Amino acid sequence: MSRLVLIDGSSYLYRAFHALPPLTSPDGSPTGALFGIVNMLRATLKEHPDYTAFVVDAPGPTFRDAMYPQYKAQRPPMPDDLRAQVEPMMKIVEALGFPILRVGGVEADDVIGTLALQAHAEGIPVTISTGDKDFAQLVRPGITLTNTMTGSVYDEAKVVEKFGVRPDQIVDYLSLMGDTVDNVPGVDKCGPKTAAKWLAEYGTLDAVIAHADQVGGKIGENLRAALPRLPLSRDLVTIKTDVPLELVPRQLVLRGRDIEALRELFTRYGFHAALRELDGGTSTTAAPAGKAKAYFPTAPSAATELPDAALSAPGEYETILTTEQLAAWVQITRGAALLSFDTETDSLDPMQAKLVGISLCVEPGRAAYLPLGHDFPGAPAQLPMAAALDALRPVLEDPATPKVGQHGKYDLHILRRHGIDVRGYAEDTMLESFVWNAGIQRHDMDSLATKYLGYSTIKYEEVAGKGAKQIKFSQVALDDATRYAAEDADITLRLHRVLSAKLAGTPSLQKVYREIEMPLVPVLERMEATGVLIDADELRRQSKDLSQRMLAAQQRATELAGRTFNLDSPKQIGALLFDELQLPALVKTPTGAPSTNEEALEAIADQHELPRLILDYRGLAKLRSTYTDKLPEMVNPGTGRVHTSYHQAGAATGRLSSNDPNLQNIPIRTEDGRRIRKAFVAPPGRKIVACDYSQIELRIMAHLSEDPNLLKAFSGGQDVHRATAAEVFGAKLEDVSSDQRRAAKAINFGLMYGMSAFGLARQLGIGRGEAQDYIALYFSRYPGVRDFMERVRQQAREDGYVETVFGRRLYLAEIHSKNQGQRAGAERAAINAPMQGTAADIIKRAMVAIDEWIVPHGDRALMLMQVHDELVFEVNADFVDTLLVEVKARMESAAQLRVPLIVDAGVGENWDEAH
Repeated sequence: MSRLVLIDGSSYLYRAFHALPPLTSPDGSPTGALFGIVNMLRATLKEHPDYTAFVVDAPGPTFRDAMYPQYKAQRPPMPDDLRAQVEPMMKIVEALGFPILRVGGVEADDVIGTLALQAHAEGIPVTISTGDKDFAQLVRPGITLTNTMTGSVYDEAKVVEKFGVRPDQIVDYLSLMGDTVDNVPGVDKCGPKTAAKWLAEYGTLDAVIAHADQVGGKIGENLRAALPRLPLSRDLVTIKTDVPLELVPRQLVLRGRDIEALRELFTRYGFHAALRELDGGTSTTAAPAGKAKAYFPTAPSAATELPDAALSAPGEYETILTTEQLAAWVQITRGAALLSFDTETDSLDPMQAKLVGISLCVEPGRAAYLPLGHDFPGAPAQLPMAAALDALRPVLEDPATPKVGQHGKYDLHILRRHGIDVRGYAEDTMLESFVWNAGIQRHDMDSLATKYLGYSTIKYEEVAGKGAKQIKFSQVALDDATRYAAEDADITLRLHRVLSAKLAGTPSLQKVYREIEMPLVPVLERMEATGVLIDADELRRQSKDLSQRMLAAQQRATELAGRTFNLDSPKQIGALLFDELQLPALVKTPTGAPSTNEEALEAIADQHELPRLILDYRGLAKLRSTYTDKLPEMVNPGTGRVHTSYHQAGAATGRLSSNDPNLQNIPIRTEDGRRIRKAFVAPPGRKIVACDYSQIELRIMAHLSEDPNLLKAFSGGQDVHRATAAEVFGAKLEDVSSDQRRAAKAINFGLMYGMSAFGLARQLGIGRGEAQDYIALYFSRYPGVRDFMERVRQQAREDGYVETVFGRRLYLAEIHSKNQGQRAGAERAAINAPMQGTAADIIKRAMVAIDEWIVPHGDRALMLMQVHDELVFEVNADFVDTLLVEVKARMESAAQLRVPLIVDAGVGENWDEAH
């Protein structure tokens, strides 16, 4: 199981300094604390954590200083010998590959506490590496403390043994004692035994306060004297667990070690054991043999996967500034077995970015950068862009010269807009990684280089700066630009060599990559470049209507509350609903506070008018801000259209996602959501055509389960929900009521998504027992579905993954989790993923086939959008009938299932009419 180790760097630095003798390096620099830190980090690495972070205090005051100006005020300044070791410590931590976290306004404890509870909520076991007793308040099942300097490990039982109180009493325990180190006031003369005794007797600090008059003697007087300050003490010692962070636990992965930097640092400070370990080739980041196979034998390793040294060595890069150099590189690329290329631009928007340069590579370790648009003061003369592109065009447009890129769809856009139609785009390392293991979170080049090459790439911020001071790439000096850009092409080629070998070893995945994902790249590029026409006036009318209804909702909410409050403030909503109106808080946040999210408000919407009103208001606000206000602003000034971006490596099931705008999330179940589609229009003389697979996932369920009754319903062209209702309720088809069909539809779709009896009961508004009876009846009539579900669960347990009809895999890391909730979630995913993934594969195959037919027809018909199981086209009015026949034929033949694939189609002036 995955594990997160959070290292309390600030605590260890001080403790190592005071615990170890005053060691010095060969040049006399103090190294005692540094030595302790290095050994602690080496010990941590040998345990092979899946996720980890080194957390230190940020400079400057924190919220506790504002709360209590005397907080830590008595602490002496950091000793000079210790201060001298801080910078070397950070360099070593960085070179070892640990993520380093430093957040202003809070302490390291609060960052650790936040991450620990976030990970705990996801079922990730957490180890907090620290010597600080305050962290005992976080201990619970799944969160333990360890002190690598003493070897001690604290779970719940050990906390009780050590302190005499439970972990949930630690805050009260510390509040009573106070903390002389941090200058937190407590009860005078109250030590550990007294604090533990009071809490054993009364249970909580609040109860101790309530019974203070019953405590006798001098200590009782001290307690009563301390009563006014005890709430403050409790606030000061409570670790904050809701710090806003830029990273989530699963992003805290080790980077590849900087071997040369470590060798230099270990040598300088005389750390001979660490140096021997480094030079002896012992890997401190790779997993031990078999570790990654503990629960899913055939799953790709979650640890760093290092290839041979040749693919991890630094490269030699050249800047192309002369016609002769460019001619030489054109000659090198002609007839290359594989050409890796990458573009550098001044924007992330592929439809508006200007080309700044191109990098080329045909063998690992040797690459070149051709600058074309660097315009900083004093920039060297560069080859004219038009002439340089003309020189490269024969190679880039030659289908016989295969090309590889990393997320190359962007580069295809850039070069197309600059007059080059790239042909022969044959490989993409992002897609190779995605097909090989869709379960990992990141498929960007930097992450893949660390994972598969053990190589730390130059980051964009290193050459262009960051934040408000970040410059455009056109302003980057050519030496820095060459190192950065040429490395991109070089590393892409190296990654391809590693990833292609992995795919070659699994023919089913190789087939998904070759026959589905790679052919789709140019299809998506064409769709994105085409864009869709938007009726901005229609959207403005909708925005006005939504605003008026939002205002009406605010006025009604004010009437119901009896006062004004901000409908956009979760804090004010929570106070109103749960404190004033005393509605039950049925859903909690990870920190235990009442939640006001959609699920929470839905749960109490039947108890008061306000929760439903707030949900309606939020729905209107989201439609306005996300679509009716924003879409007109997204019209490209050069094309007059809106251009979305499709992502192939987004959803693990293979589903396409899109952004700017996100077309997949336009609501279709509400009238307001459907109205937005009216603004997606066809120009004069053309029509919008929408073609949608009918109940495709249910058809895939019929195919996979081979259930006779389900196959019969689809093969006979019946209304499958009515047929299911007839089976479940024992009625004739013609006698099925609308309520029975609605219940059957909820069961049909709900079971594919792992819906429980509780979920079905809530959706249908019936009792849980009745819902359970419905499910039992369903399985009695469709036993093949029940058997299929059990087969899939068993396959997932044995293999660690499930597959689509076409061989795409979804790995299920939590299928053997000891946490019942996580395990149940993995089992639900195991059942649903083959349906969702197969549906994704089918529509992708259809898109490739349709694109092959449609392109020769030029502008007579254009494929505009893919949204879930639907394809949308813009077509000449006189070509609509032809398109309907050809598109439906290709969509319905995209897979050969045991039941027919059916496509519904519509035609209109806008998307709503066509849907």
